Amino acid sequence: MIFIKLIGLPFLVAAVVSYLATKPVIKLARRFGLVTDVKKRSHPAHTHTGIIPRAGGLPIYLGLLAGVLFFVPLDEHLSGILIGGTVLVLIGLLDDKFDLSPYLRIGTCLIAAGVVVATGIGISFINNPFQEGIIKLDQPRLEFNLFGQTRSLWIIADLLAIIWILWMTNIVNWVKGFDGQLPGIVTIAALTIGILSLKFSADITEWPVAILAAATAGAFLGFLPHNAYPQKIMPGYGGGSLAGFLLAILAILSTTKVGTVIIVLGIPIIDAVYIILRRLKSGRSPVWGDRGHLHHRLLDAGWSKQKTAYFYWLTTALLGALALSLNSLGKFYTIGLLFLVIGGLLLWLRYFSTLSDRPDQDSR
Repeated sequence: MIFIKLIGLPFLVAAVVSYLATKPVIKLARRFGLVTDVKKRSHPAHTHTGIIPRAGGLPIYLGLLAGVLFFVPLDEHLSGILIGGTVLVLIGLLDDKFDLSPYLRIGTCLIAAGVVVATGIGISFINNPFQEGIIKLDQPRLEFNLFGQTRSLWIIADLLAIIWILWMTNIVNWVKGFDGQLPGIVTIAALTIGILSLKFSADITEWPVAILAAATAGAFLGFLPHNAYPQKIMPGYGGGSLAGFLLAILAILSTTKVGTVIIVLGIPIIDAVYIILRRLKSGRSPVWGDRGHLHHRLLDAGWSKQKTAYFYWLTTALLGALALSLNSLGKFYTIGLLFLVIGGLLLWLRYFSTLSDRPDQDSR
């Protein structure tokens, strides 16, 4: 009964609304020019052909709103999350039309993260992986009066939360490279966090976290049929950034399970680290896109877009199942092992491997 209340219903409502809203958004995107036309908007990371509508963040956000507001009272925390999400979706729609500078997009991500942290969401502690107990991050504090009320700024906790949200908002957006890749990953990751929250179902303060996770998963799953190969609409920056934004916040709210999310999203997170290091080493800005992500390497090695998306989904599901069974020390060592394995895979694909003698049908 608790599972249906906290997971099933919000998931179903969000999925249905997202699915039904996507078709009219496709028409609106075509009408107002929110599309990617490879003949007019060349980008080194693009692998599709033809004219593809963008603006996928809008139906996803509508699904999220339905899945959350029907089941969770609107409080200060939820208001901050929805305001931050609104900022990202709106800037995403503008980017779908005008291709905004990545520095401007990062600035709006910072605003969205700041709004959330201002409502009191922060990383107040982390688990100590080497011994039982936690490492508190709630000191030092800066207290001040605002609108007649005493407010407290937890300097380390709030700063780490802003960095974490900003990081996740941007790097999860990078994993929307192929048809269906992003919504499948986000659905699995959000459900993992929802299941994690159900472990504390006796604590009613965890119920809104489980509902938010279920609504996130449902909203992206409802979008998936339209984005799966061959995609009829792209998530756009709004969909990609909203995904990372929500997963980052869920990681904080679910008793600060940042390590769990790092494992579940191990491939996109570690791929992003290597991408940034490679761009910096070559003297380029880390925020300007290129064709160097793991999914591009797999495509160049002969894999199809479908096979690559399935690979990301499967590994995300396996890592999610693993993360749910690990303690803090196990997560620490697993993250280190993932860095070595994924780094080795990237090096192999770059210098040595031809995974297929004959490219799959949709690999070009």
